[in-house]
Amino acid sequence: MSLDLNDLLQEWPHEPGMIKVRKVTGNDGRERVQLRIDLGVLQMELDGRPDGMQPNGCESLLEYHREKAQEAQQRSESYTLSPEEIGALQQEGVQYYHRYISLFQLEDFKRVIRDTKRNLEMFEFVSQHSPDDELAWSVEQFTPYVLMMNARAKASVALDIGDRRGAAQLVEKALGKIRAFYGDCGEPELLEHSPEVEFLEEWLEELKRMEPLTELQQMRQEMERAIASEAYERAAELRDAIRALENSK
Repeated sequence: MSLDLNDLLQEWPHEPGMIKVRKVTGNDGRERVQLRIDLGVLQMELDGRPDGMQPNGCESLLEYHREKAQEAQQRSESYTLSPEEIGALQQEGVQYYHRYISLFQLEDFKRVIRDTKRNLEMFEFVSQHSPDDELAWSVEQFTPYVLMMNARAKASVALDIGDRRGAAQLVEKALGKIRAFYGDCGEPELLEHSPEVEFLEEWLEELKRMEPLTELQQMRQEMERAIASEAYERAAELRDAIRALENSK
């Protein structure tokens, strides 16, 4: 069997400036996501660690170090990451980055929320257990971008059910977190040139300019949320109220 990948790469050419993503079904019948890059294709698992590995028998390196830190805490000992361990955690975070930008293109927003939340937790863990501030900053500096992507995914879920007000509130909350991050890390000047803040502020203005929902639209949204949360009694009440309102019109 030829190991040459040219046929595959020519069939799905790279286009500079574009994120090209697709889902494929593996030989085992499970779906995976592929990301086309300039020199090849990245293939990632949809769940678990993107490369499918389980380092030290754990779902990820982050989970492994969390367990070790918890064990140290139980012994009343501190837990400090080595520079090499921080580098490995950062490389693992890059895998999740590649996956969540791919899933965002595929509009799989719930998994984007999961992966961005996971990387934010990794940043916080490194900050807590880094031997010095410089090493911690090498990882933490990406916090604004991940907060932005997390907010975009959450707001997109809200927009999918027509909740523009909820989407705007999620964007405002993310902006507050980014501003607080720059303030807490003593880098307020970076806030003035933050592309994440600029993007979210522009999007927030766009959301605020959208036509407000009618009473009927708001009731339908609430009914959908009630059904999703299995609050069927409330959903039935809203259904009857919607019918009554429609009949009155």
